[in-house]
Amino acid sequence: MAHNKDSSLSNAPGCESYVGSETRDSISLLDVLYADAFEKEDIDSAIAKKTEVDFYSGAPPQWLNFCWAGRATSADKTTPFIKRDGYTELMKNINKQCKGDLTSTIKLLHQPGSGGTTLAKQVLWDMRKTLRCAVLTGPTSDITAIAKEVILLFTAGGQGHQNTVLLLLEDDRILENLQDAIIKEIAKRNIVTHRPVVIILNCVHKAVIKQEDHNKSRQVILRMELSEAEKQQFEEKQIEISRSYSNEHKQFHGFNIMRENFSEDYVKETCAFLDVRKKKRRPKKSQLLAFLSLVNAYVPGSHLLESQCQAFLGPPDPIYGGPSFEQRMEPFTHLIVTFPSQQGQDKHVRMAHPLIAQQCVELLATAGVTRSDTARNFLTDFCGEEVQQHLMPVIKDMLTKREITVDHQQKTGHVCVLQNKPTKREMGEERKDTFSRLIHDIEANEYKSNCVSVLRLASEKITQNPFFPQALARFFYIRMEEYGKAEHWAKIAKDRDPKNSFVADTLGQVYKNHLNSRVHVSSISAQDILQLAVKAFEAFKDEERAAENEQGADMQDDGMTKVSRIFNNRGLFGYLQVANIVFDSLVSLDNKWQKVLTMEISADTFFLSIRQKNLFKYKPLIISLRDEVERKCEFFDGYLTYSKPNIKENEPHYFQTDVKNCYCKYVGTCTPIHSESAIGVPLQKLKEEMAIAFPGLLCCLDKGYDKTHLRQITKLWEEIQECEKKKDGVGEKKAAQNFILANIILSKVEAASPMLTPLPILRSTLERHLLANYGNQTPEFYLLVLLLFWPEEHKKIGFNIDLNKHIIEMQDSYNNTYKKHLRSRYLRPLIFLGKGEGLRRLVHRSKIDNLLVEENPMARPEFLSQKWSSGKVWREPSVQDLLLPVNGVVRQHRVFACVDGKEIKVCADQQSKVWKSGDVCFYLGFTIRGPVAYGIHYPTHHGHFSHSDRMTGEVPRKMLEVPDIKSIKDEPVRSCTTCANVMCSLIQESTNWVQVEPVVFIEEGPMFSMSTPGRYECRVSGLRWVCKDHVNLKYQFSSWEPHRAMMKHLGYKQGGPLLDVTIIAGELEEVHLPHFACFGDDPSFKEKVRVLHVEDSDVSIEQVDEVTLFHVKILHPTFSPKGVLVRSGFPVKAHCDLLLYQAKAAFLTLHAYLVPCDSSVEQAMKKKEQSYGYRSIRKPRPVKSLRMKDWFSLTTSSLSAEVKPPKMKLRYENTKPNFFEVFIKDADVDFGMKLISDVEGEIVWDHTIRKADYRVERTHNSQSQHFVDLHRTDLIQRVSEVDPILDRLLKRRVITDNGYSDVRSERTKQKKMRELFDGPLTGCGPKGKDIFLEILKEQEPFLIRELKGE
Repeated sequence: MAHNKDSSLSNAPGCESYVGSETRDSISLLDVLYADAFEKEDIDSAIAKKTEVDFYSGAPPQWLNFCWAGRATSADKTTPFIKRDGYTELMKNINKQCKGDLTSTIKLLHQPGSGGTTLAKQVLWDMRKTLRCAVLTGPTSDITAIAKEVILLFTAGGQGHQNTVLLLLEDDRILENLQDAIIKEIAKRNIVTHRPVVIILNCVHKAVIKQEDHNKSRQVILRMELSEAEKQQFEEKQIEISRSYSNEHKQFHGFNIMRENFSEDYVKETCAFLDVRKKKRRPKKSQLLAFLSLVNAYVPGSHLLESQCQAFLGPPDPIYGGPSFEQRMEPFTHLIVTFPSQQGQDKHVRMAHPLIAQQCVELLATAGVTRSDTARNFLTDFCGEEVQQHLMPVIKDMLTKREITVDHQQKTGHVCVLQNKPTKREMGEERKDTFSRLIHDIEANEYKSNCVSVLRLASEKITQNPFFPQALARFFYIRMEEYGKAEHWAKIAKDRDPKNSFVADTLGQVYKNHLNSRVHVSSISAQDILQLAVKAFEAFKDEERAAENEQGADMQDDGMTKVSRIFNNRGLFGYLQVANIVFDSLVSLDNKWQKVLTMEISADTFFLSIRQKNLFKYKPLIISLRDEVERKCEFFDGYLTYSKPNIKENEPHYFQTDVKNCYCKYVGTCTPIHSESAIGVPLQKLKEEMAIAFPGLLCCLDKGYDKTHLRQITKLWEEIQECEKKKDGVGEKKAAQNFILANIILSKVEAASPMLTPLPILRSTLERHLLANYGNQTPEFYLLVLLLFWPEEHKKIGFNIDLNKHIIEMQDSYNNTYKKHLRSRYLRPLIFLGKGEGLRRLVHRSKIDNLLVEENPMARPEFLSQKWSSGKVWREPSVQDLLLPVNGVVRQHRVFACVDGKEIKVCADQQSKVWKSGDVCFYLGFTIRGPVAYGIHYPTHHGHFSHSDRMTGEVPRKMLEVPDIKSIKDEPVRSCTTCANVMCSLIQESTNWVQVEPVVFIEEGPMFSMSTPGRYECRVSGLRWVCKDHVNLKYQFSSWEPHRAMMKHLGYKQGGPLLDVTIIAGELEEVHLPHFACFGDDPSFKEKVRVLHVEDSDVSIEQVDEVTLFHVKILHPTFSPKGVLVRSGFPVKAHCDLLLYQAKAAFLTLHAYLVPCDSSVEQAMKKKEQSYGYRSIRKPRPVKSLRMKDWFSLTTSSLSAEVKPPKMKLRYENTKPNFFEVFIKDADVDFGMKLISDVEGEIVWDHTIRKADYRVERTHNSQSQHFVDLHRTDLIQRVSEVDPILDRLLKRRVITDNGYSDVRSERTKQKKMRELFDGPLTGCGPKGKDIFLEILKEQEPFLIRELKGE
């Protein structure tokens, strides 16, 4: 570890705290990089140079490498330590997370040998003065111990000296558990902080990097491919190295392979000297080289101990005067690196680079020294009676680790780290490979029997480990289809770890696959099928029992219990898969088997009828099969409804399909002969509808059931409830519970259904059962209590229910019922609290999903999952319109909802968001464990966001939005026929923008906008921005004039307005500058677009990140005046507008400006014309782009019209553009106006100027209409927020309660406004419409002013 006697840790930039030996000694699992590392040491230059040579040769970096590289000790050292391109992005992400959650993760995905670990450690070295940096180097078996050391490092120095830990983690398998353990430790110690506790830099090997990996935030990619800038750095460093190490640098393979851009030719040339002829007695050093190559090719980053290698080579040992290890390995020494371990004990030995290891494996295999030979010899020579501790995970990964692959069909015998560039493989779906990469390569290049011999030897040499015989059993049944041998080795694996359910699964899979292979044989009999099925069923039952006995780490109560992070459901699922096979195969023999298996007819009768007495011994299985299937399907009903693997992943599609198919075959078709007659029929009908249990009822909306279905289901549960009441048993509570839920679900599709039971009666039923079974209820029952009794502001419900107490009881009930099975899984939100009253305020999750799909009909299948997992769902306007924001408070890392003067404890959906005590707001959802706060955000005292808030979560818009923002969501989408066919090459213009008016807008002065997290477009300037925090902006138009000479010199001309933007508070993720250039079908459009950047007196030209039809995108912008430039020298087409202004004169006089679509020009002309008393006449823009500097003529259909000048050249004049003047002395009718291209001779703009357009006085018809009726179409399309208007209309009694509900039930704002006009407003009279207009003036002032022509 890099520390001195009195090591220091960073507190804040420029500030450090010294830590004593007690703290240092308490941290044994982390390699802490102290802020003052090496600063007080006299570094031995010989040791430093040796460390540098090792690093360039291929050894992993030491902290001394970075320190020594930063010290300019000689004239030879002229270039800095090379930083790969991912460095900047990684540093940016880390700095961003310093303002983020309590714990966060940044992933560095790197192909083996690409320098990922070096980059990660380089970042830690450079951040050591800012953050507390450490690498996890100790064993990962005790996650809690690691979490405690992370917290100790964070708190070292006392309360005022805490600082964020930057932790490098190279094992992604423990990531999720480690984050959970850290959060638990924070809550346990009640740590109060205003900064993140830990940022985990997860450095992950990934051989094949998919295109989707690049699209994920907080994820940096490092490929085996250099950019041009990186190549230049390596060339410069090469010159320096060749001067410093003139004799050695040619064998610096770690450096040289990267300098040569991971060239396959370089690797082949480096290894060309190897004598690969197969010999009967190969020298020990040649054998050792083969072992190291195999290990490093298939487990990159692994190593052997030097002492192990010396022992293999045999005497003479260097300790007794023999040659050194390096000398003994000549001539292979330069292919190998030796380096000290972190603990400073035995040295580590490995190949210089994974590509060299791979090439050696290939060469040896070509010469006849096969992979299987090398693997067997390695196991024989290095696995004695006891395998060394560090070697076991290497062997296990090499032989059993199933890597994530993309397209197994394209897999070859080559190790895939040579895949430098994106291939078709990288575009497919990821899935886990069938076997380890080594086993696949042996199979592909040798024989299947060689795979068997390697796995068999590993199973025999390592006698305690169950995973080698398990892998061998899998190979036998999957590849060899030798089920007897597979059964033998699966049993051996199970015997070695009898309590491990995952090992037990293999035996069930052997029997299942054997059965599946036999059922297609034409001669198979029912007895053959059942004989194999009995074995499979029993194996999966054993697995299920083992899984039930396993406990999660936090549930362990004795030293004998098997611990498993997740519940293994494969025993239950495997049973259902076998049941599916049995059903299909038996029914294919005789259709009557269907009635036997569903218990519709007696098995005895059937066996006698077919004269198969030998089947009677299977009767116990057959008569129990339906009930077993029903029980297991009921388990999965809740398991899949209430939870999912994690917040980002869903269950595989086949999972739910297989369960549903099995249920339908055995249960959902007919009533069994032993059912109770009174309720047997309605129960069976519910089973057919898959609505027999609480989870099934919850899923009815997901299945798309309409009101007819749901009415029937509700009626059936009502019948069952009445029957159960007469029995007065436990069945009545369950029936009542499901009846209440059926009412809730029905209310979601038919809010005024006559089938619905009044809410007070439902509440009374719940209360009666609550009192009758005090403290002894199911989680489902408590869920209904929360849904029906959750308090409403200022409204008494007439029941005395202590929700805090019942939430605790619900969590206890959940722990007893579901915790074991749902541990480590993400609990799905089932119902959300929405706006409205009674049952109407309950929002089913499917409602949100449907809204998102409706708004994004072309989205990919993973779209919904990404919305939920990223938290972006909470910023969707349609979701915000639907859900009720809830005020709350955080104290000691616990969240409380504040409702009607009460505080109710709720859980946080993401505990890392609960980063400090104080007021919060969130949306409230309900899982099977209780109420949960989603989208937690911290407002300031004024109800707005503070730009200093470190949270990145989303905020409920209705509660906290800046009130001055005027949002217009349904603007018409701009289009251009010239661009219509270039969507494949040009990025399509997104319509997902909230259009806003500036909060402050002064003519020729700055505009100000304030925005909450989201995507915005200013209607005045056309500027767009994306922000994840509250942002205050100031922006104004600037003149191009000072920069014209410079632009001409550089070969550019302006392509849009020049905008001077200043960020007053917050940070922008993206900015989109408007442009008017039209690129048609030009494939090189992006190369012709740049951005002018003005900073003080300096002017620069910058590249853009993306070009869309009307904007260019810049990521993480810095600000000063910016504008879009287009390269000169080629004909430019522009999106244009024809601006019409009418003089207030006795005769009709129009000014027609033909200008490119530039908001600065539009504003300048508007100001100029209005100052002369002219008013605007709005007409659509030309639908196609026009070529700059072409001549155009303006004509009218009026014979008396004068147009001057008759033609005009299209130019860009952003201050004083010329115009056509149209004069008509006796205008009193509609007339046409056309713009004609003189060059092409075609009409490019053709519209009618109606009398109503230029006559200011109203026509008789318009005078007789109310303002809101006259502008009905505009109001329907452009009113941005309907619900607040409805609230005020209801309060003023312009509309009734029923009218309010009818309008609110519509899904879109346009439909709501249309229903309002067609319904309530038709009968409210002029006074009601006056009130409506009064409300509109307050809610939509800019829109009303525009419609009035002001």
